[in-house]
Amino acid sequence: MLHDRVLVRTDTPDGERRSSGGIVIPATAAVGRRLAWAEVVAVGQNVRTVEPADRVLFDPEETAEVEVRGVAYVLMRERDLHAVAAERLQGSEDSTGLYL
Repeated sequence: MLHDRVLVRTDTPDGERRSSGGIVIPATAAVGRRLAWAEVVAVGQNVRTVEPADRVLFDPEETAEVEVRGVAYVLMRERDLHAVAAERLQGSEDSTGLYL
């Protein structure tokens, strides 16, 4: 990984989703701008806020997909991340483990 790039693996594949009430939402359904969670796989040497194994929130429309050894990953700049969720961020009692 170079510079400020972050390589992530998305949590869920594109396609049907289920609402919290159990309703199946087809992949063709029009939805507003929806952010997605993913796990960080690798980071460039200039990345300061995330580490491998962190979970990050990002906009899937502002990314590039790449396939490595048959596995699909998403490549983006660190500045395109909206939030970071990590166990290492839960240092104090008032911390949620979420870095916005």
